[in-house]
Amino acid sequence: MKNNEDRGPRRIDVVVYHGFKAIEAIGAMSVFEYANLHLQQQGRPAGYQVGIASVAAGPVASDTHMLLQARALSADDLPHTAIIVGARHIEQALAAHGEIVAWAAAVAPHIERLVALCSGSFFLAAAGVLDGLTATTHWSVAALLKEKFPAVQVQADAIYLRSGRLWTSAGVTAGIDLALALVEDDYGRGLALQVARDLVVYLKRPGGQSQFSVHLNSQNTSHPGIREIQDWVLSNLSLPLDVSVLADRAAMSERNFRRVFAKEVGSSPLQFIESARLEVGRRLLEEGDLPLKSIAGRIGFASEQSLRKLFMKQLGVGPQAYRERFGGTQP
Repeated sequence: MKNNEDRGPRRIDVVVYHGFKAIEAIGAMSVFEYANLHLQQQGRPAGYQVGIASVAAGPVASDTHMLLQARALSADDLPHTAIIVGARHIEQALAAHGEIVAWAAAVAPHIERLVALCSGSFFLAAAGVLDGLTATTHWSVAALLKEKFPAVQVQADAIYLRSGRLWTSAGVTAGIDLALALVEDDYGRGLALQVARDLVVYLKRPGGQSQFSVHLNSQNTSHPGIREIQDWVLSNLSLPLDVSVLADRAAMSERNFRRVFAKEVGSSPLQFIESARLEVGRRLLEEGDLPLKSIAGRIGFASEQSLRKLFMKQLGVGPQAYRERFGGTQP
């Protein structure tokens, strides 16, 4: 258990703007509120002081009927943690609120934690503070983030990521996952687990957002032959899965298969296979204690080295380290 009582409550500013996603703001705020309740029940002082900030003081309309009353952002009066939420139409929001980009660029070297939820990562990317770092966002705009900000190493499959004092999360409810991680970082796993139980969510949910982007996207592919190949791949990850074999199953030449697959899916056949294997490998590491060799075999690799190569390439961490960090059997 971490001892932060002597520091007083940590000030958390949730940064909003017209059209922000209400569920992201409220989800994160609820995590900190429940953390305060549990601390007080234990006879300890509140750990968080949560407020709303925006480019100007006053009511700010969300993507629902809800409005939040905000104070003005300031580079001279910094909170401990600032959390920038996302928007449904992030490109329009980014163009309309350059003040948030400028503010993020100014405060990034000085603030203790700078957090972006969902497409809020675009504000940090535009500020240049994510250059050379690994970040995530909602899977539906991950390709756009890569395209607009090539200096950012986008990991589209992650629920949330930390790069030093900078944190980013996947879409919508993943903001709750990240907020729980902040509570765990501040006060330990025990308190974060109590909050997760109150909210009836996983402290660390099994799988990544690939469970939405890989499997659900395969259902949205319009070409029936390619959709059938995707389903077959997802059911046969333990096989070698050579592209020539997939092309034969689709009754296409290999060249035409690669072209049609990329047009329909938005990635090459090998990239799709790699993403699917990573998803299953992560879930096996998170949910059980199978040996790494067995996990490698289940997703079509002949050795642990190939499994490690995949994890290092996609996540920047080896499978054993990933299990120690996210496995459900950890103390």
